[in-house]
Amino acid sequence: MTAKATAEIRPFPANNMKFTAERDTILKSLAHVQSVVEKRTTIPVLSNVKIEAENGRLRLTATDMEIAISDYSNAKVADEGRITLPAGVLYDIVRKLPEGAEIEISTLAGDQVQVKSGRSKFKLLSLPVDTFPVMEQGDLPHKFTLSAQDFHTLIDKVRFAISNEETRYYLNGIYVHAADDNGTQVLRSAATDGHRLARISIALPAGAEEMPGVIIPKKTVNELKKLLTDYTGDVQIALSETKIMFTLGDTLIVSKLIDGKFPDYDRVIPKNNDKILEVNTKEFTAAVDRVSTVSLEKARAIKLFVKTGNVTVATDAPDGSTAHEELESSYSADPIETGYNFRYVLDMMGQIEGETTQFMLADSASPALVRDPSDVSTLYVIMPMRV
Repeated sequence: MTAKATAEIRPFPANNMKFTAERDTILKSLAHVQSVVEKRTTIPVLSNVKIEAENGRLRLTATDMEIAISDYSNAKVADEGRITLPAGVLYDIVRKLPEGAEIEISTLAGDQVQVKSGRSKFKLLSLPVDTFPVMEQGDLPHKFTLSAQDFHTLIDKVRFAISNEETRYYLNGIYVHAADDNGTQVLRSAATDGHRLARISIALPAGAEEMPGVIIPKKTVNELKKLLTDYTGDVQIALSETKIMFTLGDTLIVSKLIDGKFPDYDRVIPKNNDKILEVNTKEFTAAVDRVSTVSLEKARAIKLFVKTGNVTVATDAPDGSTAHEELESSYSADPIETGYNFRYVLDMMGQIEGETTQFMLADSASPALVRDPSDVSTLYVIMPMRV
């Protein structure tokens, strides 16, 4: 697991607060931050979102003490202040208000806060803001910038291969590092669960030359993926060996890094797979999906019978059900019979955008190297299953 540390607490002054903002503005900010909140936590304030209103701006922050997300937006601030409110409840209230509504949030006597919009009024309990943990990023000496498109590619092409096995915690994220690719410096990301490997390289941005190799946790990767859905600007990245910070316009993410050593994945990338099977990407993906329908087990293998000019995708189930489909392909080496977890194959094929896909094979018992001929920056490795 990620290294645990005591949260650093910074006291905030208790004062009155009152502001007005557009419903859609608050909803967008809440959508960015509230998903990081753990539904089950032994620390009550971690179920809350912190709201800071000052200088005509709102800052909403949520954290689980491993990752913190802050989002800034504009508001009409009558009285500056800082409070915390239940994240899930507040999100649902705002979400259910009509589009275009104006929301007023103000403190009442004691620990109560009023959320008012039109004829709707809600009173919520605010927990003390000085108990809300603050993730200090510390010194982040390595800084660089990527376009949203490049950053999205860097994480999205490999995240499906992240391991969910907690005992191998160092595989529970994406490994990002600077590397030399035949004399060209690149920024590379990789993920593996021991059964498959995904790797992609992009041009090394200025400032990343001396960065350490870091493992970005899966939860952080998933939050970034959501934020990148509707973001088109640059992503500013700053990191040390223990923390990383991402700035996407008005949204800021600070995350701890996984404290572990990522394996030397280059050793599992086949170097001498000289039997090349080339298939139509869409047709092959559809065939695997259809054939796997009869499989009753999540880890059931699909079999590939490869020979000159075609490949047959087949499977059988314990109840006697079978399926097979023959496809035209480009292949001219000796026949091979091999098999793979069909779910892993579908995950991998979902990332290939080119018209054709190449499977570089050695024999039935060796891992396959899979590439998109139209994208030389990306490669995949998939381990065979006994069939």
